[in-house]
Amino acid sequence: MPVAYTTHNRILTVALSGDIDHHRVKGLLREVEGEIDQVLPRQLIVDCAGITFMDSSGIAVLLRLWQRMQELEGEIQVTGLPDQPARVLRAAGLQRLIPLT
Repeated sequence: MPVAYTTHNRILTVALSGDIDHHRVKGLLREVEGEIDQVLPRQLIVDCAGITFMDSSGIAVLLRLWQRMQELEGEIQVTGLPDQPARVLRAAGLQRLIPLT
């Protein structure tokens, strides 16, 4: 599934869709990190409204993006979480590092 990007005033929004699982993570991370390196955002918004399934690989993706934004001294926020991915992320306690809405 493709990833959609929008940028405005150094705020990068990444819209994810489809399944976020171990089959997709490596390419997804490479792609999103490449976009971050181009934009150098002060804020990253990860729009998860289009995600149909997420396993623990999604936790790894968001932790890596959080780490990258920490390196840039920026912020990250996750929005539009459907029920299943929200349960996975909250069970891992990710809300302690990243705002989940």
